[in-house]
Amino acid sequence: MASDLHDILGDLVSVNHRLTRVAARAARGTESPALWRTLSVLLSTGPIRLGELADLSRVSQPTATKLVGSLVARGWIERTSDAADARVSLIASTPAGEAALVAWRTELAAALLPYFADLPAADVETLERAVAILRERVEATERMAAPHRPAAATTVTDR
Repeated sequence: MASDLHDILGDLVSVNHRLTRVAARAARGTESPALWRTLSVLLSTGPIRLGELADLSRVSQPTATKLVGSLVARGWIERTSDAADARVSLIASTPAGEAALVAWRTELAAALLPYFADLPAADVETLERAVAILRERVEATERMAAPHRPAAATTVTDR
């Protein structure tokens, strides 16, 4: 079973990456995936330091600095002072950033819908259950990795 689970998890990650690329192509996305990933990280973590944002977004710190500059210019994120250390800036999403990410995810879902519209109801229920299991596991892992942060709210922005 453990070997089977190992293979299933490997396949899951691979197929998820492929599905994300298919969705972005179908939606004719022109933005960098790193931009959306960075915004998504901020929505799930709340305000964080640039180095932590770079780490969680899986980009270098110089790349994170460029992404933050671009997102600040759009009004999608903001820099605020850290109450514990005024020398440090925290990066946080804005309502406009959350709206942009929700809109992008809606576009991705709409672009994928034709590929999944013919699924039988039982398969749709299976996908719904799989998403719930994955969300639960990811949130538990994130809580263990950063116990000082409040748990992310499960909303449409988490999808």
